Parts: sequence; structure tokens; C-alpha cells
Amino acid sequence: MKSLLPFAILGLAIGGFMLLKATRPAPPTITVQERVWHIDTQTIQPASLRPTLTLYGRVEAPDRVHAASPVSGRVLEVLVRDGEQVRPGQVLDRMDPRDLEPRLAQARADVEREKIRYRSDQAALVQERRLLALAEDALRRAELIQAQKLGSQASIDQAREQLARAQLAVTLREQALAEHPARLAQLQAKRAEAERDAARGEIIAPFAARIGKVEVAAGDQVQPNQTLLTLYPSDAIYLRAKVPAHLSEELRAALQRDEVLMAYADFGGKPLRARLERLSSEADARGVDALLRLEDPIGVPIGAFINAQLERPLAPNVVDLPFSALHGGNRIYLVKDGRLKGVTVQRIGELRINGEARLLVHAEVLKPGDVVMTTHLPHAIDGLAVTPIQRTS
Repeated sequence: MKSLLPFAILGLAIGGFMLLKATRPAPPTITVQERVWHIDTQTIQPASLRPTLTLYGRVEAPDRVHAASPVSGRVLEVLVRDGEQVRPGQVLDRMDPRDLEPRLAQARADVEREKIRYRSDQAALVQERRLLALAEDALRRAELIQAQKLGSQASIDQAREQLARAQLAVTLREQALAEHPARLAQLQAKRAEAERDAARGEIIAPFAARIGKVEVAAGDQVQPNQTLLTLYPSDAIYLRAKVPAHLSEELRAALQRDEVLMAYADFGGKPLRARLERLSSEADARGVDALLRLEDPIGVPIGAFINAQLERPLAPNVVDLPFSALHGGNRIYLVKDGRLKGVTVQRIGELRINGEARLLVHAEVLKPGDVVMTTHLPHAIDGLAVTPIQRTS
């Protein structure tokens, strides 16, 4: 019995295990379900929109005038200050006339002296021609006397010398008279230059302008061509900015079609409007220079840096989407029957709506009413199951 006891215990254990296994509850059936991704979507409506281009530029005055001193002299008075608005014909500053009038008086005297000299040369020429005629007669008489063997060779030589002197005097006088127009023109040019410099002793505003910077004060000694002050037309202020070289031809073609391209900016809380007026014909590594004329530049200082949004030419049949809708640089996904369908698009540009940057894309397959996924899924593929998020207002 002792030898059979272990086998009996083992048999009871096996029987109990088999009983428990036979009476265990059945496990629930596992159903494999496909994961559905919750996404944001947008119903699109292709339309004609204007892409915008962000510009970073500097305010300039291309027609700025540098008023300079005509001669070396002293500044008598300065009548304007930096930033002051001036009217056409207004005197801005004056040079000391004592530095200008002596030169003008000398130039006028030189012209009058040349005219007197001309009249004197004309009278002297008449007398010298008479002396020439007398010298010729004296030589003929001396030769006649010598032919009759009544005179000497010395008298003939002396008569010839007198004739040569008289001919030389006439020649020099005629040359002086011939050079008179050239000398007079030269002296008149110097007189005109002196009159011009004297007139420029008063710096006068050539147009309605704003003073940029006054660089001298009353009493300063200045040199010729030294800048006294700068001024610029108050209605010809531009924003100079760089545009990408690959967009320059698009903008240039729009300007040739007389299309108005506006840019919008904000400076110190003041809204600014600028119109694209011209483009440079040269490019560098940063792009091409564009000049945009400010419509209301009052209060905008020269040299200020401004960022603006420039409207590009109208782009037809484009869709604006958030940047999160773009995958891989040129791909978006439509939602059809709860699954994704990839579409390759062409990037047209950007658009700002209420300060938000939006992406403009174009594809022929995009139709009104299509639903586009705007959630960026790194693992998005065709056929992925999705469901739009239901948002409550």
C-alpha cells in the first residue's frame, strides 16, 4: 500500500487538473479592428487669389539733392533745420557775398577790358598799315636811287628792315584781332561762371521738399563742392527691397501690363501703402532691387527699415491651405470615403489672411467641395483610414 500511495496521489492530481481544464470558462473572441486617425480637414473652393511676398526694405529718397558750396568761403546764415518742410523757391542758406562779389567784378572787368583792347587793336591796325605802306614806298625810293648809283646799299638794307618791322607789326595786330572772339568767349564764360557761383550763394529749394540733414552752421568756412545740406522731394519717398530673382520677371511683366501691385506695411502703428514702380535690371546673391513708392510718407524717416507684404499678380484656380496640410514639400491628401488619397500640387506662393500665413497651391484635380486633410501626419499614406474631428463652437 505504501508503494502505491505516490501513484494514487499523482493520479488524483492529474484527474483534478483535467477536471479544472474541462470546466474552465471559454475566452472571449478577439476581433482585429483597423486604427482610425482623427484629423482636421478643410473643404476647398479654388479661386483666383493674389499671392503675397514678404519684403524687408529700407526707406530711401533716390532724388535726394546735396546742396554744395560753389566756392571757398564762409557761411553767412542757415535758415532751415533738419526735418523741416520747405516750399519751392525758399532760401535755405546764404554764403557771405564778400567771398563771391570780387570774383564776379574781376570777371566782368576782364570782359570789358577785352572789348576795349579790340577797339584799340582795330585803330592801331589802321595806323600800322599806313606805316607799312610808307615803308614800302621808302624801299622803292631807295632802290630807285641805288639804280641811278646815287645811293648806298646800307640805305636799301635799312629800308628793307623798316618794311619787315612794319609787316610784322601788321601781322601781329591782325592775329590779335583774329583771336579776339576766342578770348572774349573765354572771358565771358568765366564771367558766366562767376555769375552762376554768385547766384548760388543763396541756396534755394528747387521743389517742395523736406530737409534731410544740415551739415554746417553760420560762420563755418567751407571748401568748393562741400555739402551744406541735403533735401529730398517730400512726395517721392521709396521703399527699396530685394525680391527673389526667379520672381522678378513675373513682377516685371505685370508692370509692363500696367498692372498695379501694392504693398502693405505698418510703421509705428501707422498703416502704409506702397506701389511697385520699377525693378533693377541687375541681380546679386540676395535678389533684385525693387523700388516701391510710398503713398503717404509723412512721418516715415529716411533710412528706416520696414517689412511689407507685396501683392503678386493674380493666380487663377488656386487653393489656400495651412502649411500643416503640406507633406513632403509638394503633396497634400484628400479625404474620400474615410480614407486618404495623395495629390501632387504646385506651390504658387503664400497669402496672409488676418495675419496668418497660408499656402497657395494648384492642381488640376482639385475641385470645389473636395475635403483636404490639414493635420500633418508624418506617416500619411494613400488609403489610411481617417475621420474628421467634430469641433463644437
